[in-house]
Amino acid sequence: MVGRRGRRPAGSGVQLTFEVIAETLRERIRSGGLRPGDALPTQAVLMREFGASSLTVQKAMALLKQDGWAVSRPGKGAFVAHHDHPDGADDLDNPEATAPVGGTTARVEALERALAEAAQQIADLRGRVEALETGGGGRGR
Repeated sequence: MVGRRGRRPAGSGVQLTFEVIAETLRERIRSGGLRPGDALPTQAVLMREFGASSLTVQKAMALLKQDGWAVSRPGKGAFVAHHDHPDGADDLDNPEATAPVGGTTARVEALERALAEAAQQIADLRGRVEALETGGGGRGR
């Protein structure tokens, strides 16, 4: 039984809604229904699917990101993180299989991707500024 403010008695096996949402998405990733790089369902979709509030969905997404299952791309949404066998159970001959969920490698790769995207956006903006500055000051399109 869940008490007030989402608290539950110690030792209770009952999952809170945000945990159910997170586990459902983890299972979709494990089964291949969602693959590395795929966009995760939007907040609105998850709210409808689970009959949950926006805060509950946000908590589920935060949990997935914290555990290394998902990464955010500002302005684009949340995506399945790039790492093999997140539960470490399928391929014991693979050194990555024993890495903890959300291990350093997955986080570094996610940060490198985000940095590369940011650098590209900066380069694009610099190009626009230079074009505007050399364009004779015209303001129309």
